[in-house]
Amino acid sequence: MTDFNLAIPQLLEKLQLSLTEQLQQRAIVDPVMLGIHSGGVWIAQHLHQQLGIQETLGVMDISFYRDDFSQIGMHPQVKPSHIPVSLEGRDIILVDDMFHTGRTVRAALNEVFDFGRPRQVLLAVLIECNGRQIPLKPDCVGTVISLPAVNAEE
Repeated sequence: MTDFNLAIPQLLEKLQLSLTEQLQQRAIVDPVMLGIHSGGVWIAQHLHQQLGIQETLGVMDISFYRDDFSQIGMHPQVKPSHIPVSLEGRDIILVDDMFHTGRTVRAALNEVFDFGRPRQVLLAVLIECNGRQIPLKPDCVGTVISLPAVNAEE
């Protein structure tokens, strides 16, 4: 077992505590939680259960909404998202495993707004790392790591 695998329960606990604090500060009592396929789903399942959220957990497949859909050289199997309730006017907790460039979250937000205009969106990620390309930032994180800069000429 790697050191990272040993740290996952601690990261989940830290993320849960941060999320609980944000829910209290923002007076959110009946949120809808959405996990981003695939990495964010297992984290959302854990948080959904630990926080006792009553609404059914939603799962988003944002493949079609990515801005690099035609450029990444992959042909993803786009699956439908499963969002069990209307998002109009609701408080949303959007969950993913990692926040790096912000492009995945941008795609997820585009899809969220296709399902309705939420009151607010709270972003929770297990790991935040440097490399942002879009002006977005998580509200709750399990940990922050710094990756070395990539030289485009190499």
